[in-house]
Amino acid sequence: MDSRAPIEQFNQLTTKGNIFLAPIAGFTDSPFRRIVRKFTGAPVITELISADGIVRENKKTLDLLKFHDDERPLGIQIFGKIPEIMGEAAAAVNDLKPDFIDLNMGCPAMRVSGSGGSGAALLRDPVRVREITEKTVSKALVPVSAKIRIGWDDGSKNYRDIVKALADGGISFITVHGRTASQRYRGTADWDVIREIAETSSVPIVGNGDISSLGKAMERLNSSRCSGVMIGRCAIGNPWIFAGEKPSTEKMISLIIEHLELMIEFYGARGVILMRKHLVKYIHGIRNASSVRRELVTVTDKEKIIAILQGLIYADEAHQ
Repeated sequence: MDSRAPIEQFNQLTTKGNIFLAPIAGFTDSPFRRIVRKFTGAPVITELISADGIVRENKKTLDLLKFHDDERPLGIQIFGKIPEIMGEAAAAVNDLKPDFIDLNMGCPAMRVSGSGGSGAALLRDPVRVREITEKTVSKALVPVSAKIRIGWDDGSKNYRDIVKALADGGISFITVHGRTASQRYRGTADWDVIREIAETSSVPIVGNGDISSLGKAMERLNSSRCSGVMIGRCAIGNPWIFAGEKPSTEKMISLIIEHLELMIEFYGARGVILMRKHLVKYIHGIRNASSVRRELVTVTDKEKIIAILQGLIYADEAHQ
């Protein structure tokens, strides 16, 4: 079956693009999603959020659910292993009116898939995958998607069973990362498998893995027969990837400063410290950045950081 449905037919999810921002723990928070929104109309997704934490109304968990309307279309990604709790979490999330809810069934991190039995660990149990999907879909007032990997390890690539379980459970679309859980981010994503899934799935498929440029995204979109593709790690420090742009140092620094201000607006003074991991990614490759990197990740004063960043512009102009 050909799953290359027009992007606006992602089972009632309407978007203005088909190159999604992948959810990445610790990075794809509200400020970064707002930055990415400048370059794409396709969906952005929250970091993975504990369904149990939502149900228990844990403050730190609830903080992860916050978003601005200018981030839409936005998906809230939840994880857990108990169908009833996943359903309760979806019901609670309804009040926030996201554009869709995404089920994390692909995270390989031990804190999620280890003793917790959530994330990628669910790939070993297609029956539970269907139960979770059915329960979540029954409680959600918006489309429900899922993000998976192609199996737990090389000996258990049961993606056909998982995709069927999701489709039978009422899922709207599926994102497939073309690695096994045991690979984590090693090796290369298997786009042959992603294409196989896209060609046979009864629901739209979004392909994910090793998308390093807009050109690569378009190539994968065309060759995989997917309805969309997803960019993850290569978007960190490079939101321009969604537009295929290579900004000048001046434009880059201007956006970094805007991101810093959004972090402070969202987190308060702590936003300066939380911005450090983004700063390191952003300035990689900028001329003379190595000479100020250590200072950038230790300074706690916003104005000092801005002065250091603007100094990189002057250094670049002087070299030209």
